Amino acid sequence: MPLNDERPTSTSSGEDQSSDVESCCDSMRSASDQDGSRDSFNSDSSSKHCTPSSSPPKTLTLDEVMEAGRELFNLKIAHEIVMNNNILMNSRPRDSLWNEVRDNLHKAFWDILETELNDDPPEYQFAIKLLEEIREILLSFLNPGANRMRTQIMEVLDMDLIRQQADNDAVDIQGLVSYVITTMGKLCAPMRDKDIKKLRESTENIVTVLKEIFCVLDLMKADFLTHNIEMLKPVLQRNCVEYERETFQSILDKTPTGLNRTTSWIQSALEELLSATEKSNDCGQGQRAMPGPFKLLNAAYFHILTWDYSKSPVPETWITDEARLQEIQWQLKQCQAVNEVLLIVYSTVGEPVQGLPSLSDRLKTMISVLLDGMHRPDFNLEESLEGVSAQICCELNKSLTERDYPALTPELRATLTGQICSITQKDNPIRTLVEDRVQQYFMALISDPKPQLKLEQVPAGLTAIKSELALIAKKFISLINYNRTVYGPFYVDIIKKLLFSSSPPTASFPQEKAHDSASRE
Repeated sequence: MPLNDERPTSTSSGEDQSSDVESCCDSMRSASDQDGSRDSFNSDSSSKHCTPSSSPPKTLTLDEVMEAGRELFNLKIAHEIVMNNNILMNSRPRDSLWNEVRDNLHKAFWDILETELNDDPPEYQFAIKLLEEIREILLSFLNPGANRMRTQIMEVLDMDLIRQQADNDAVDIQGLVSYVITTMGKLCAPMRDKDIKKLRESTENIVTVLKEIFCVLDLMKADFLTHNIEMLKPVLQRNCVEYERETFQSILDKTPTGLNRTTSWIQSALEELLSATEKSNDCGQGQRAMPGPFKLLNAAYFHILTWDYSKSPVPETWITDEARLQEIQWQLKQCQAVNEVLLIVYSTVGEPVQGLPSLSDRLKTMISVLLDGMHRPDFNLEESLEGVSAQICCELNKSLTERDYPALTPELRATLTGQICSITQKDNPIRTLVEDRVQQYFMALISDPKPQLKLEQVPAGLTAIKSELALIAKKFISLINYNRTVYGPFYVDIIKKLLFSSSPPTASFPQEKAHDSASRE
């Protein structure tokens, strides 16, 4: 079937169109297989996918909601392990409020512990709790077959016996700590040998040593988790498509309205395509050209690139990649801004600064650094662009002087600054030109069956950011291909209902049209 076919609804039978959609799904599956993707589900599985219907919504119990939440969490974790080579668990910012609260609570605990142990006679309540926690952590490191060490740890760190000794002031805390350190040395990764040696040789008081033990145990837990993830990753990579699709289907079984946002997303793309067709006056009165399934899905994928996260959450089928999509959008906006500034520089100053790759690279690097983080809400774009303009004028004057050209006049500097700062306006012609050509580039890649071969073919005017644009596009196309492989059968069900229902749906849509890019202001 042609990729971007259009058909008048009045001249096509419902059965033929439905078979076209099935062939669209089969084509998506076979294409993903040729690209090295994992095997997808057989066609029978698509028949049970949940799609919007006219039946009344089911009332969910609290248990069903909780179970669906757990499955969604597992889905996100599995997807992240497969997609992110540098996955970091517990990656809280160093200066976060959580860390500050945690540090204060820990300090209070260690102060109480030190006070207890310095009492006469000593109190061991908190020390015993620590030893019990240490015992559980050590046991968690053991393989299922390590029965001998498990028994030994339980015997040495027998909490009932330790409490009896504490009642008689006969606890050998130093001996227990020494045993813990020795056991940690047997269980830790080789990279932690230096930390264990440091613990053994420590001459600090017992409270400080216990603090350091917990620090090393935290490192060992991270090592253990990393090892388990690395062991699990090959299994997930072999079965990730099936696992993610099965888990998502299980979530839909519990929440039948779980594809509402996905339906609205594809429906919005359909309405835009129909509107564009009507405006072109290609169809006679009483006929409405319907886009083909491929064209509709490609248009929906293009909407994702320009998604306005402030207006609505992403479709359900994109939840696991929301952070990656946002990062791609941020990088793309910054690249566009860099290109807009460079176009203004070359069009304003002209021949004296053209044909100098080294100058272009310096300007691009400088602009990129000054505009880094422009997606943040507290980023002042106008102020940053003024700084960019000042730095550019200095760099240009330096280059012009070195090549015996006259420096920029005050009038030309003012013109250059004004034009650079004006790209904050949505209707700025340079901004509009760059955004239109970037969208043309991405739409061409999304619609091409082999986009990897055309990553370097950027439209005229985008040469300065070709390498950056190709890298962003490669990431985006990779996400699309994986998304299509996992959720293709769900999309087929939705497209069938949207294209071949007796009357096209007219529900409200969460997004603006794709060509209206999100504001950078």
